[in-house]
Amino acid sequence: MTAKKRVLVAMSGGVDSSVTAAFLQQQGYKVVGVTMQIWDPEQTVLDGDYVGCCSLSAVDDARRVADILGFPYYVFNFRDLFTEKVIQYFVDEYFQGRTPNPCIACNRFIKFEALLQKARQMGFDYIATGHYARLGYSEAFGRYTVRRARDEKKDQTYVLYGFTQDQIAHTLMPLAEYTKEQVRDMARQWGLPTASKPESQEICFVHDDNYRNFLDQRSPGAVKPGPFLDLAGNIIGEHRGIPFYTVGQRRGLGLATGERVYVVDIDPVRNTVTVGPEEAIWGTRLLASDNNFIAIESLKEPMEVQAQVRYNSRPYPAVIAPREDGLVTVTFQVPQRSITPGQAVVYYQGDYLVGGGTIEKTLGDEKLES
Repeated sequence: MTAKKRVLVAMSGGVDSSVTAAFLQQQGYKVVGVTMQIWDPEQTVLDGDYVGCCSLSAVDDARRVADILGFPYYVFNFRDLFTEKVIQYFVDEYFQGRTPNPCIACNRFIKFEALLQKARQMGFDYIATGHYARLGYSEAFGRYTVRRARDEKKDQTYVLYGFTQDQIAHTLMPLAEYTKEQVRDMARQWGLPTASKPESQEICFVHDDNYRNFLDQRSPGAVKPGPFLDLAGNIIGEHRGIPFYTVGQRRGLGLATGERVYVVDIDPVRNTVTVGPEEAIWGTRLLASDNNFIAIESLKEPMEVQAQVRYNSRPYPAVIAPREDGLVTVTFQVPQRSITPGQAVVYYQGDYLVGGGTIEKTLGDEKLES
């Protein structure tokens, strides 16, 4: 019976996790709240306040919610692990000419691995988060599955493809059937102080929303200028350092070429940034690494899916095919704009999340496929 089930709710201090805790308590679960401490207090002060989704002010908000609802609340220290698995990954990827997705790394290594492991060691049956995604067991697939949330505008399945079967079986996401406004209404009905709290859009550990300054602070002197190249390999200017650029970028290049140009390729070995016309940033094929599958055990033959190459885009028909080296080739029916190394490509069949991987490179010409 759910009345005896214990659930550890990850509380970020926002309305979604607050309502998750309240909702599960109403459902008869024995709720305990926890905020994961991932910040450095000396580096997260802005205008006199501590900022970030898991900052000291977020802890205050989460604790107030726990006090109102009457359940225990704790703070767990995940700072060292977060630094290793998320922040260092974030920095390293940019210096390799790639564009990281720290939310995916945080979900994979912190929330649904480290936090779940700790929760189960403490005797909890589940962890719960305020993500918008539908989790459950599918008789049709014979597996635990992840499905898109009912509110397409809030769906967060793109950042959840790293789930294992065991993790899904021990995770609750009760907001998947509701819209954001419905969630805020529930918060108001329960008298929660986070009901009207605005959503945080920035990267939680980059408190001024300027990741370039963050990279300079983390790796002083490591950002080096280098040559801008055109598609023929000619030097046409000097860039400020490869972490300042991402594939598909047009603004902020500082090039007087007489026409619009976009970042086409970033080479960390030669420290070059290649630019070209808009047509050069479109492609139909890519190579994905570090793939994880949810709706299927593994990819053994080509499979028709809808694939999505960035969070705020929509999926397009594609075929995913396994390679002998463990990588996956993704071939789209229509060209995709700015296929960006380091970002995720996520596979769907209808509402079901099939899996996903990390974009390694665009395929299409001899230079890139070699």
